[in-house]
Amino acid sequence: MDVRVENLTVDRILHDVTLAVGSGEVHGIVGPNGSGKSTTLRCVYRALKPLKGVVSLGGTPLDRLPVKESAKALAALTQDSHVEFDFTVAEVVAMGRLPHQTGFDRETARDREICAEALSRVDADHLAHRSFLSLSGGERQRVLIARALAQQPKVLVLDEPTNHLDISHQLSVLRLVRSLGTTVLTVLHDLNLAAAHCDRLHVLHEGRVHTTGTPREVLTPEVLREVFQVRAHVVPHPTSGVPQLLFEHPEVGS
Repeated sequence: MDVRVENLTVDRILHDVTLAVGSGEVHGIVGPNGSGKSTTLRCVYRALKPLKGVVSLGGTPLDRLPVKESAKALAALTQDSHVEFDFTVAEVVAMGRLPHQTGFDRETARDREICAEALSRVDADHLAHRSFLSLSGGERQRVLIARALAQQPKVLVLDEPTNHLDISHQLSVLRLVRSLGTTVLTVLHDLNLAAAHCDRLHVLHEGRVHTTGTPREVLTPEVLREVFQVRAHVVPHPTSGVPQLLFEHPEVGS
């Protein structure tokens, strides 16, 4: 399922943001703090109604889709995801099955199987009976990703999915996301992770799309200096060949 964002405008934050994610592609939104990355995602997963513009899933504008239908199609991991009550990890992940249930449907054996598989895929199956509130930040993040996977969406929207994760789990989660074959739109602060795991990147600057293209096309010294105010040396990764960035402040060596 493809995602299209057309002329998205949110007062004083976004200005005519347009981007498209092809079915099964992994796209990253990058940019400095305050550039509108998370606001763009909030419009995509219906937490925020834009002042102007249209978000479409599979060619259908979101405002024409019933909320339950869009919840079946799209799952989101947000920066402010939280669980206030003391549920077990298994119960939290089972919440991902709610869009597929109606009325007073009870959890089925198939639901439990899907949830167990989701926990296993993020290396958190051993946490199933733990209290969610007792987990570390990294463990909670993996459980919330499992909840999104249990939803079995066609589109995944991820706002900083590697937040709180150690480097091993950062790499394994992004490798998993790529392996799903699901359409993914994600915000990543780490540009090297974005370059390694995204098909295309959308660089936001002051609420506008500054540059769109492959990591090699957009992560150039010129763009990084203009948008991020850093000097960057772009080198190929020794095994994958994808661009990797070495940073220094622009005043260094000047």
